Formats: sequence, structure tokens, C-alpha cells
Amino acid sequence: TKKASKKSTKKSTKKASKKSTKKSTKKASKKSTKKSTKKASKKSTKKSTKKASKKSTKKSTKKASKKSTKKSTKKASKKSTKKSTKKASKK
Repeated sequence: TKKASKKSTKKSTKKASKKSTKKSTKKASKKSTKKSTKKASKKSTKKSTKKASKKSTKKSTKKASKKSTKKSTKKASKKSTKKSTKKASKK
């Protein structure tokens, strides 16, 4: 009876300890990975958004400046040609 009881208690304690350690380590690893991934994702998104915003603003400003200069030059050329033609016709 002594031998039998020892074996049974050993087995039950081993199983119990294994289960508890597995659960605790799983929880701990999940938490740590979640935290690290959150931090990593935040950093990466910040970097990527900064880069993206810089690029987009550069592009948009370039396009805007090109458009504005085109419009202004067109208007200016139109006005100058109108004036010159009016003067020529008057003369």
C-alpha cells in the first residue's frame, strides 16, 4: 500500500505541476508578446506614417506649385497678348 500510494501521489503531483507551469508560461508569453508586438507595431506605424506623410506632402506641394505656376504663366501670357493686340489694332 505504501508503494502504491507513493506512485500515485508522484504521478498526480507531476501532472499538476506540469499543467500549472504550462498555463502560467503560456499566459506570461502571451502577455509579453502582446506588449512587444504592440510597441513594435506602434513604432513601425509611426515611422511608416511619417515617411508616407513626408512623401505625400512633397508630392502634393510639387504638384500644387506646378499647377499654380502654369496657371499664373498662362494668365500672364494671355493678358500680355491681349494688350499687345489691342495696342496694335489701335495704332
